Amino acid sequence: MVKIIEATKNSLEQIIPLFDLYRTFFNRPSDEKGAKEFLEARFDNSESNIFIAMVNEQAVGFVQLYPIFSSISMQRFFILNDLYVNTSFRQQRIGETLLERAKKICKEQNHKGLALETAVDNPA
Repeated sequence: MVKIIEATKNSLEQIIPLFDLYRTFFNRPSDEKGAKEFLEARFDNSESNIFIAMVNEQAVGFVQLYPIFSSISMQRFFILNDLYVNTSFRQQRIGETLLERAKKICKEQNHKGLALETAVDNPA
Protein backbone atom coordinates (compact mmCIF):
# COMPACT_ATOMS: atom_id res chain seq x y z
CA MET A 1 0.00 0.00 0.00
CA VAL A 2 1.28 3.46 -0.88
CA LYS A 3 1.70 6.06 1.85
CA ILE A 4 2.21 9.75 1.00
CA ILE A 5 4.37 11.79 3.37
CA GLU A 6 5.34 15.44 3.31
CA ALA A 7 9.07 15.83 2.78
CA THR A 8 11.33 17.88 5.00
CA LYS A 9 15.00 18.69 4.70
CA ASN A 10 15.59 15.48 6.67
CA SER A 11 14.04 13.58 3.72
CA LEU A 12 16.71 14.67 1.25
CA GLU A 13 18.46 11.30 1.09
CA GLN A 14 15.17 9.69 0.04
CA ILE A 15 14.34 12.32 -2.57
CA ILE A 16 17.73 12.86 -4.24
CA PRO A 17 17.90 9.52 -6.12
CA LEU A 18 14.30 9.94 -7.35
CA PHE A 19 14.91 13.54 -8.38
CA ASP A 20 18.02 12.45 -10.29
CA LEU A 21 16.05 9.70 -12.07
CA TYR A 22 13.35 12.25 -12.87
CA ARG A 23 15.89 14.54 -14.52
CA THR A 24 17.53 11.72 -16.48
CA PHE A 25 14.03 10.75 -17.74
CA PHE A 26 14.08 14.16 -19.45
CA ASN A 27 17.51 13.45 -20.96
CA ARG A 28 19.51 15.46 -18.46
CA PRO A 29 22.81 14.07 -17.19
CA SER A 30 22.82 12.41 -13.78
CA ASP A 31 23.92 14.89 -11.10
CA GLU A 32 23.09 13.83 -7.55
CA LYS A 33 25.33 16.54 -6.08
CA GLY A 34 23.49 19.20 -8.07
CA ALA A 35 20.15 17.62 -7.14
CA LYS A 36 21.06 17.82 -3.45
CA GLU A 37 22.05 21.48 -3.75
CA PHE A 38 18.91 22.35 -5.71
CA LEU A 39 16.56 20.58 -3.29
CA GLU A 40 18.33 21.96 -0.20
CA ALA A 41 17.83 25.47 -1.55
CA ARG A 42 14.10 24.81 -2.06
CA PHE A 43 13.80 23.73 1.59
CA ASP A 44 16.06 26.49 2.95
CA ASN A 45 14.07 29.17 1.13
CA SER A 46 10.62 27.58 1.64
CA GLU A 47 10.17 27.62 -2.15
CA SER A 48 8.35 24.34 -2.69
CA ASN A 49 6.32 21.58 -1.11
CA ILE A 50 7.41 18.03 -1.79
CA PHE A 51 5.44 14.87 -1.08
CA ILE A 52 6.99 11.41 -1.24
CA ALA A 53 5.22 8.16 -2.13
CA MET A 54 6.40 5.37 0.15
CA VAL A 55 5.89 1.64 -0.39
CA ASN A 56 7.14 -0.61 2.41
CA GLU A 57 9.31 2.23 3.78
CA GLN A 58 10.91 2.76 0.34
CA ALA A 59 10.60 6.11 -1.45
CA VAL A 60 9.21 5.28 -4.90
CA GLY A 61 7.94 8.62 -6.20
CA PHE A 62 7.47 12.30 -5.49
CA VAL A 63 5.59 15.40 -6.46
CA GLN A 64 6.97 18.92 -6.08
CA LEU A 65 4.70 21.96 -5.94
CA TYR A 66 5.85 25.55 -6.41
CA PRO A 67 3.69 28.30 -4.89
CA ILE A 68 2.81 31.33 -7.00
CA PHE A 69 0.19 34.05 -6.82
CA SER A 70 -2.66 35.36 -8.92
CA SER A 71 -2.94 39.14 -8.75
CA ILE A 72 -6.41 39.12 -10.27
CA SER A 73 -7.92 36.73 -7.74
CA MET A 74 -5.49 37.78 -4.99
CA GLN A 75 -4.96 34.14 -4.16
CA ARG A 76 -2.11 31.71 -4.06
CA PHE A 77 -1.94 28.59 -6.24
CA PHE A 78 0.56 25.86 -6.99
CA ILE A 79 2.42 24.87 -10.11
CA LEU A 80 2.94 21.13 -10.24
CA ASN A 81 6.20 21.04 -12.13
CA ASP A 82 7.66 17.72 -10.97
CA LEU A 83 5.95 14.34 -10.67
CA TYR A 84 7.91 11.11 -10.86
CA VAL A 85 7.35 7.46 -10.03
CA ASN A 86 10.19 4.94 -10.20
CA THR A 87 9.73 2.74 -13.28
CA SER A 88 9.52 -0.41 -11.13
CA PHE A 89 6.42 0.99 -9.40
CA ARG A 90 4.46 2.38 -12.34
CA GLN A 91 0.97 1.19 -13.29
CA GLN A 92 0.04 1.00 -9.59
CA ARG A 93 -1.80 4.35 -9.41
CA ILE A 94 1.02 5.93 -7.39
CA GLY A 95 1.23 8.94 -9.72
CA GLU A 96 -2.52 9.40 -9.38
CA THR A 97 -2.21 9.18 -5.59
CA LEU A 98 0.49 11.87 -5.63
CA LEU A 99 -1.68 14.07 -7.83
CA GLU A 100 -4.62 13.61 -5.45
CA ARG A 101 -2.38 14.67 -2.54
CA ALA A 102 -1.41 17.80 -4.50
CA LYS A 103 -5.07 18.64 -5.03
CA LYS A 104 -5.81 18.01 -1.36
CA ILE A 105 -3.14 20.46 -0.14
CA CYS A 106 -4.58 23.12 -2.46
CA LYS A 107 -7.97 22.69 -0.82
CA GLU A 108 -6.51 22.53 2.71
CA GLN A 109 -4.61 25.78 2.17
CA ASN A 110 -7.51 27.45 0.33
CA HIS A 111 -5.46 27.97 -2.84
CA LYS A 112 -7.08 29.04 -6.09
CA GLY A 113 -5.95 25.89 -7.84
CA LEU A 114 -3.20 23.75 -9.28
CA ALA A 115 -1.48 24.21 -12.66
CA LEU A 116 0.32 21.30 -14.28
CA GLU A 117 3.44 21.85 -16.37
CA THR A 118 5.18 19.10 -18.32
CA ALA A 119 7.16 18.57 -21.48
CA VAL A 120 5.11 18.70 -24.68
CA ASP A 121 6.40 15.22 -25.61
CA ASN A 122 5.28 13.65 -22.30
CA PRO A 123 1.90 12.07 -23.05
CA ALA A 124 1.73 10.31 -19.67
